[in-house]
Amino acid sequence: MKKKILFILVLAIVILGELMSISTLGMMQSTKPDFENGQVTVDRLNMRTGPSTDYGVIDILKNGDYIQIYAKLDDWYIVQTNENIVGCVNSKYVKQAQDAIDSGAGEYTEEITSSLTEDEKEILELINTERTNNGLNPLQIDDDLQNIVRIKAQDMIDNDYFAHESPTYGSPFEMMKSNGITYKTAGENIAGNSDNKKAVEAWMNSESHRNNILNNSYNYTGVAVVSSSKYGKIFVQMFIGK
Repeated sequence: MKKKILFILVLAIVILGELMSISTLGMMQSTKPDFENGQVTVDRLNMRTGPSTDYGVIDILKNGDYIQIYAKLDDWYIVQTNENIVGCVNSKYVKQAQDAIDSGAGEYTEEITSSLTEDEKEILELINTERTNNGLNPLQIDDDLQNIVRIKAQDMIDNDYFAHESPTYGSPFEMMKSNGITYKTAGENIAGNSDNKKAVEAWMNSESHRNNILNNSYNYTGVAVVSSSKYGKIFVQMFIGK
């Protein structure tokens, strides 16, 4: 049972920013990594479903590949690739990506210094366009909330469900509370769609989802887009008002 819980929590991305310790990990404690943008330093690096060689391989990274690092569990990093694959890699075989930029990989600077994937950037832009068109201020990314939405999106894929209530983490509000996020108001939108614009259009055509997007009490958000074999993509957006 402990191994199963650890497996689920590890795959949940605690993405983009400072990470609170997750008490339910039990024997392993997550910490903030020394850097967020990493680069693989070996010819072949196994990305696994958990933080040890006991877990299965879900992808093989190559020397020079760039990855986003969200947390450290002992000698392992929780990471996400540019293809939105989430997993764990041994930290011994990853270096800070800035080292590569200094040695001549400058053309990649803009991509690796961004905290959001291209899909996530587009969703945020579409949402903020809807808000500004309705006389509201655009939402800002909250790093800790961004961590949580990626956890939720990956959990929906790993456990094959589509709901606001996670069998692993509970409600969005419980997830926020357990990760130290405070707020005055909060909400969540989820979607399954193969197209970013259509996902936002579907939200805007739903009264409850539209109300979240156009809620003037919200000023921060987290947006996750993760590949899904069932829907094409899973979208999770959480909102908070501070």
